[in-house]
Amino acid sequence: MSAEAADRLVLLGSKGGPALRPGGPWPSSSLLELGGRTIVVDCGLGVTRGLVDAGISLKALDLIFITHLHSDHVLELGPLIHTAWAAGLATPVTVFGPRGTGRYWQRFCEAVEFDIDIRIVDEGRPDIRKLVSVAEFGEGSVLDERGLTVTALRVDHPPVTECFALRFEHGGRSVVFSADTAFFPPLAGFAKKADILVHEAMLEDGVERLVARTGNGARLREHLFASHSLAEEAGRIASDAGVRRLVLNHLIPADDPAIGEVDWIYAVRKTWSGDLTIARDGLVVQLSGAKAARGEETA
Repeated sequence: MSAEAADRLVLLGSKGGPALRPGGPWPSSSLLELGGRTIVVDCGLGVTRGLVDAGISLKALDLIFITHLHSDHVLELGPLIHTAWAAGLATPVTVFGPRGTGRYWQRFCEAVEFDIDIRIVDEGRPDIRKLVSVAEFGEGSVLDERGLTVTALRVDHPPVTECFALRFEHGGRSVVFSADTAFFPPLAGFAKKADILVHEAMLEDGVERLVARTGNGARLREHLFASHSLAEEAGRIASDAGVRRLVLNHLIPADDPAIGEVDWIYAVRKTWSGDLTIARDGLVVQLSGAKAARGEETA
C-alpha cells in the first residue's frame, strides 16, 4: 500500500474541556498520518492510549503539534513522550507549539528528573532530553520538510492569545484543524478547498447543564460563549471555505445523555450541506477522497 493510500485522520479524543465523566469521551487529540509522517495534533488526557489503540508504535513518534496551552490540549504531552521513550523510542521527536511550549517541556523533565536519570544509568537508555526538540511558532509558515508543509493562523480564543489553527498539506491533500476558536471568518480563507476541516463545535442546548455539572467555574458559561463556535458557525466556515468534508470535533457538551449525534447533525445542517462527520473517540477518516470509515455519518 502506498503512503498516500494509507493517509488517514484518527480522532483520538473528541470532547471539549478537561473534565472526565463515567463512560464519556477523552479530551482533545488527533492522529494525522500524511505523506508517511506520523503527526499528533494536541495531547489531551488519553492521547497515549488512543495512539496505541490506533495501531501506532510509540517508537514511531515523529511530529507533535500543540495548538494552544489549555490543559485539554497539552496535559499529556510530557507523559506521551516519556511513555514512548520507555517503550523504546530512540529517534528524534520535534514538538511544535506556541510560546510557552518549551517551558512546559523543560518543567516536565525537571519533574521526572529522577526517573529519567536512573533509567539512563540503570537501563542504558538515550537521554530523552536530547531526543526532543521544541520549536515555538507564531502565525505563518511552521514547517516545510520532505513535501509536508504546515502553516498556522492565529484564531480568536480569549483570553488565550497564542492559539493557532493549523493547515497540513502534502501531495495535493490538505487537512485543517480550527483549534479552539469563536466564530472567526478569516478561518474560511485559511481552510479554502481543504479535503478535511476539523472544526470545534458547541450546542447551546446543553451548555447550562454542563456548567451546572462542573460546579466550580463561576464564569464558565461566559467563557464558552465568548471563546467557542456553535455548530452552525462551524458549518458556515466550512461552506465559505468550500471544503470537501467537515468534521465536528472538540464537542461541547460531548457527554450529555440528552444530546445525540442527530442533534449535532440538525444544528450543522442549517449552514452546511456537504459531507459530514461527527467526532467520536477512535473514529477514522481516510484521506483518499476524504471518505469516512467506522460508522461515520455522511449525508
